Amino acid sequence: MTDQRIPRRARGVLSAALVGAVLVPLAATAAPAAAATPSVVCTSGKAGLAAKLSKDITAALKGRKSTTALSLHDRTTNTRCTLRATQQYDSASVVKVTVLATLLWDAQKTGRALTTSEKSLVTAMITKSDNASTSTLWKQLGLTRVKGFLKAAKMTRTVPGTGGYWGLTQITADDEKQLLSLVTAKNTVLTDASRAYMLDRMNKVVPSQRWGVPAGAPTSAKVHLKNGWLQRSTHGWRVHSIGAFTGKGHDYTLSVLTHDNKTMNDGVNTIQAVAKAIHKGLYPTAAKATVPVLTTPSASYESMPPTPDGK
Repeated sequence: MTDQRIPRRARGVLSAALVGAVLVPLAATAAPAAAATPSVVCTSGKAGLAAKLSKDITAALKGRKSTTALSLHDRTTNTRCTLRATQQYDSASVVKVTVLATLLWDAQKTGRALTTSEKSLVTAMITKSDNASTSTLWKQLGLTRVKGFLKAAKMTRTVPGTGGYWGLTQITADDEKQLLSLVTAKNTVLTDASRAYMLDRMNKVVPSQRWGVPAGAPTSAKVHLKNGWLQRSTHGWRVHSIGAFTGKGHDYTLSVLTHDNKTMNDGVNTIQAVAKAIHKGLYPTAAKATVPVLTTPSASYESMPPTPDGK
């Protein structure tokens, strides 16, 4: 009865008003919430250690512009810490450890030893981070072998760079942790001889490149290291550091990846702040190794890996 007393045009206006009144609140509630900033997550078999590491790593990252990912695994205390551990980053030169692992894994299949030439290339690639040596080995192996190793190693989120651009391999902190775990413990992917060879090369990185995750490490630990850096027009500087710490009761690995750094040293200093917090938490009373916090560019850094656009 009521509808019949309202003119047709008026009913249309009223209907539109009612629809609008319903839709506006719905649209407001449908707006997506701001994404939460990822937080450091730690677990440990040692009482109080997880909370301390979470607090100290978070404090070390406070106010820094770097977008940082990390993965820590200490077998001795069954401690693990992660932050953005599955986020992909351009690998820069840390992929060189994967290149060496692939070369050894492939050689194991036929039971052959590395040639004199291959050993020379490996030494230059790992200890000096030589790019030309890496390109030679990358081409020799080919993407099929690299992908074969990644599958065997269960590095499921690592994607090899194409077109010869090995520095653009997509890596994650968790996959780097998985690689270091294979290098530091007996497994069916890499033989004991292969693991020992990799650790030896990583232990002999030249002094000018021994920055990053060794910062604040116990002097009693044997450090096995590889760093990488790359500047592009997006995400600024990528600066990474991965390492294994062995000997005298030490048995842990640490991978720290960063991008969105304004300068290379911003990334280096972020990594070293995180590393110091972790080493202090794991070994609070141990004498610590001295690694300088860098504030000015160093001429000793090797050239950056090649990219298709030079950016």
